[in-house]
Amino acid sequence: MSSMYAAWRGREWTMSTEGVKEWIKRSVMELILLALCVLLAFQADGFFTLGNLLNVLRNVSMQGIIAFGMTMVIISGEIDLSVGSAVAFAGCLTAWLFEACTHVGLGALPALVLAILGALAVGGGVGALTGAIRVRFGVPTFITTLAWMTVLTGAAQLITGGFPLTPFPEGYNFLGGGYLFGIPFPAIVFLVVFAVTHFLMGYTIFGRAIYAVGGNAEAARLSGIDVGRIKISVMAIVAVLAALAGIMQSAEIMSGTASTARGWELNVIAAVIIGGTSLMGGEGRIRGTLVGVVFLGILVNGMTPMNINEYWQHVVRGALILSAVLINRAHAGK
Repeated sequence: MSSMYAAWRGREWTMSTEGVKEWIKRSVMELILLALCVLLAFQADGFFTLGNLLNVLRNVSMQGIIAFGMTMVIISGEIDLSVGSAVAFAGCLTAWLFEACTHVGLGALPALVLAILGALAVGGGVGALTGAIRVRFGVPTFITTLAWMTVLTGAAQLITGGFPLTPFPEGYNFLGGGYLFGIPFPAIVFLVVFAVTHFLMGYTIFGRAIYAVGGNAEAARLSGIDVGRIKISVMAIVAVLAALAGIMQSAEIMSGTASTARGWELNVIAAVIIGGTSLMGGEGRIRGTLVGVVFLGILVNGMTPMNINEYWQHVVRGALILSAVLINRAHAGK
């Protein structure tokens, strides 16, 4: 009897240990983020305050909105390098459309609504076109979006003449710098986009189809999934989210400026990869991207009060990003 009890206890211990290991494997980035927060709470004055944490959330919100869409794109086996240029272009286009609408006699509110809808529609159209080119001609989205990066930057310069456009009414600033119930409005949009994309990827047929296409496009096609429609859809989604971020940024700075959002695509992709999404496609989580976005935001926010030299900040940031990705990959491979 005692030997049977000992064997049962041994199996129970083994199962418990395996459960802990599996939990650590799934939550490695969350644990790294927690360790970083604890370190900064002791080393950076004023870091662990509600105001500063809300400030972090506001600072990461616009890039984070794009990162959720980028997660869907990368899981599907594609990529979008044009999101930074798309942000600048959307802000400039919104300013130009608003100015054009007010010049023909429209009031400020209807002109603003039309300008925002126009920028979102154009952004979505560019993304859908990228997906269509991928499906119809087989051109990798890496190449197509690299071309769009240059085209959108040039288009933003053309419609602004190289100077910021500042036609917006004062209330427009709320979209990028306002507060609702004490919470920055961009942070609220960020959390709403997270909830929507998390639901899409985790609980819908559309989300499962994205995973299937990214894992094995041919097998997905043979199982009845419209691979082309999925690829076009995800490219349109990330483009619309980039346009949304561009509109919010133009509201924050109250101008359409062609030189904004440079390098955002690298930060967005870094956040997605830190969150555990595989560049090979078919693997990733929206929740992981949330952790990646917050990780980068806290890293940048925490080094400033510690008076770390700006040049060293880049070195430390890059080293920590690489370390986080390597740790994540190592645990994912076990």
